[in-house]
Amino acid sequence: MHAFPYIAPHLIIFAVFGIIPIVFGLYISFTRWNLIGSPKWAGLDNFRLIMTPGTYFNKVFFKDLWNTLLFVVINVPLCIVVPLLLAVLLNKKGLKGAGLFQAILYIPGLISVAAGALVWKMVFNSQYGMINTTFHLQVNWLGEQPWAWITIFVLSLWAGIGGNLVIYRSALSGVDQNLYEAAQVDGAGPVRIFFSITLPEIRLPLFYTTIMTTVGAFNVWGQPLMMTNGGPAQSTQVLLMDIKNLAFPAGPSAAGMASAMALLLGIILMILSIIQIVFMNKED
Repeated sequence: MHAFPYIAPHLIIFAVFGIIPIVFGLYISFTRWNLIGSPKWAGLDNFRLIMTPGTYFNKVFFKDLWNTLLFVVINVPLCIVVPLLLAVLLNKKGLKGAGLFQAILYIPGLISVAAGALVWKMVFNSQYGMINTTFHLQVNWLGEQPWAWITIFVLSLWAGIGGNLVIYRSALSGVDQNLYEAAQVDGAGPVRIFFSITLPEIRLPLFYTTIMTTVGAFNVWGQPLMMTNGGPAQSTQVLLMDIKNLAFPAGPSAAGMASAMALLLGIILMILSIIQIVFMNKED
């Protein structure tokens, strides 16, 4: 009890901004509410509409979920593999400037997605963008596929590479160098050393970054919103964008339906996280 006054402020903040919104969101997902007046209990109607083929909300949810899954499937491996390979290269003995290079790559992670998107939109601008003017191209990067997705992946990798790079370099610094020396004496090449020593030794940080990167990818919103606004033809419209549009539209709100979609997304994330954690424990 002596410690309670010290932890009370944190518990209050966590309850106000964490527990209460979660509980309220769960309640709203079972209601019809337009943000005006009192929510009206609807039971499972919102979820029934989402799961009934042919309904508007069914089409919106699964179209956006497919686009979100596409982002996750491509973005997560990029944000895991690229920083991992860079960490291995920067961890080489005698390499000068490794710390500076790491710091430079970490800087984009400190910049807001909105600010970063503004820069990359200028780079990919079809009329005066640096890429088209430098290489004399006529590519509509932001208005045609697959270029629109490529611009989103570039922004996401640029913004997320630094955090994982720091984690991997920190993990690699703790690996016993005698393992590498013994493997080299036995004639093992770089590829064999990477798969036989490096990956097993950093498997826990690797699982951690995989889980966190996957969760972050499913919650993608700012990148497609700022780069393409869901276009062209809603091909980059992800789930959180329509959840926001349903909850806070220009006209009448469907906050209950938006909360139901958000709850389903949360369940998907929980299932994936549990699978990854179980797999990690088995490997350990």
